[in-house]
Amino acid sequence: MFQSFDVTARPEQGPPRLLALRAELAQEGLNGFLVPRADAHQGEYVAPRDERLSWLTGFTGSAGFCAVLANTAGVFIDGRYRTQVKRQVADLFTPVPWPEVGLGSWLKEQLPQGGKIGFDPWLHATAQITALSQELQGTGIALVQCDNLIDRIWQDQPEPPMMPVQPHPLDYAGEAAAQKCERLAQGLSQAGHQAALITLPDSIMWLLNIRGADIARNPVAHGFAILHSDARVDLFMASEKLQQLSDHLPSSVTSHPPSAFLQAVETLTGPIAVDCASLPQIVADRLGDQLVDTGDPCALPKARKNAAEIAGSAAAHLRDGAAVVELLSWLDAQPVGSLTEIDVAQRLEELRRRDPALRDISFETISGTGENGAVMHYRVTEESNSRLQAGQLLVLDSGGQYLDGTTDITRTIAIGTPGAEECAAFTRVLQGMIAMSRLRWPKGLAGRDIEAVGRMPLWLAGQDFNHGLGHGVGAYLSVHEGPQRLSRVSTVPLEPGMILSNEPGYYREGAFGIRIENLLVVEQAPALATSDPDRDMLCWRGLTYAPIDRRLILRNMLTSVERDWLNAYHSETAAKLRPYVSVAAQSWLDDVTKPI
Repeated sequence: MFQSFDVTARPEQGPPRLLALRAELAQEGLNGFLVPRADAHQGEYVAPRDERLSWLTGFTGSAGFCAVLANTAGVFIDGRYRTQVKRQVADLFTPVPWPEVGLGSWLKEQLPQGGKIGFDPWLHATAQITALSQELQGTGIALVQCDNLIDRIWQDQPEPPMMPVQPHPLDYAGEAAAQKCERLAQGLSQAGHQAALITLPDSIMWLLNIRGADIARNPVAHGFAILHSDARVDLFMASEKLQQLSDHLPSSVTSHPPSAFLQAVETLTGPIAVDCASLPQIVADRLGDQLVDTGDPCALPKARKNAAEIAGSAAAHLRDGAAVVELLSWLDAQPVGSLTEIDVAQRLEELRRRDPALRDISFETISGTGENGAVMHYRVTEESNSRLQAGQLLVLDSGGQYLDGTTDITRTIAIGTPGAEECAAFTRVLQGMIAMSRLRWPKGLAGRDIEAVGRMPLWLAGQDFNHGLGHGVGAYLSVHEGPQRLSRVSTVPLEPGMILSNEPGYYREGAFGIRIENLLVVEQAPALATSDPDRDMLCWRGLTYAPIDRRLILRNMLTSVERDWLNAYHSETAAKLRPYVSVAAQSWLDDVTKPI
């Protein structure tokens, strides 16, 4: 199995580790130390060696940080993790609602007389440090670069990952690495930049058409790269990882050990393009005034999927949808109360693994029933594993990493007969999902301009959810990909070829959770008879096909347009997936996709 259900952190482990860290603070003459969930490459996901936040606090979420002072330790978490953090950290740690409460304001309140706050300059992006330093000016609170104090006290810290890198075939990539380098280098040259620094692993993977395995669930390898304006690339990656590439890399790529990266940065001259949101502070220090914050040069080209990447993703979604149908039909055939959350997650992974193109799951499957379903990023363990009981809802959020695409799908499933409150909330979530799926919008709008469409049915009922409506998704890359998002803070205009999730939800803490998620790709919208002739419009094309549980839908709440959309979606789902599933699953699929 790709997924394990072991308990990876316990609340009771935190207090003695916190005590040891505070001893290091005293020895260093520091008043505090910042512990992010980050590595030197500033990606969202980290290897076991870099799980410092989880090791110290017990909190296992994919975003957040801890600020440890002599008398308090704040764990900063956003709305997705407010329920989860209560379960995972000891009382000595104080959850802080972030970004409502910023680190700067919190530090000023905790240290009115000032103090020295240590941080590892490899683990903090220069944009973070610059903004925090400006906020702390005149307060007597100073940020001090220092060695990583967690690494000093983590006696059994894992070694850095050294998994081999594989070539990503041109048939899937759709564009040769040399062409990508030339295209981006031309942009650098036209802007007057001598080079660009690339630290994000998925950007390097995309640029060079390679895939790695340094981080579970994400086909990326740790490394750094310098793309020069003449299309040369210096790749800083351990030689052990590159042995299987043979002649795959372009001749313009020269490999170096990672230890040579800082020295190479110091030799650069002229304006150097960087992404201050992901560039480690220690690298920014070496560049000085030469750096120009342009953003990651790979980010938008990577987000705009080409025809081969979109075709591969569509094919992967059909096979993945078939696995989901087999799972749902099997689940419906089991006696109520006979299965656990782990049983469902294991069965779904077994079904996905029948596909020879599967390389991993795309994240730890969220299989949460009852009150566990209200934990947005719930991870089932042997200790938390709950039995699926009559009247409960099961939130099943999962995906696969296939050679031709990355999938991410959520379905909420009724176990037995659902309650009226659950059905009403589910129908509102479905209405939001349908509204976004049907949307046409003017070219140039960003996620923040349209994401409210998917929330409106919930808002009208005085309800909402504490996560974005959707995130970008890679092409056999990270399941969370920027810069595109359906979020109230996203200012990046949506463009054709971008793949995003559409996943409204509703969560009643201590009771139940609901989420419905499909992936969509942005396309040019066809003209209508009423269209303005000079107005460019965009729309979505669906990639995800799997039935939506009709037992949870209150038909009378849906408009005729919403019913028509749902019936058409189910008809298309049945037609597309029927050839891929077993005879037994075909019969089940035909039944659950009948018109309502």
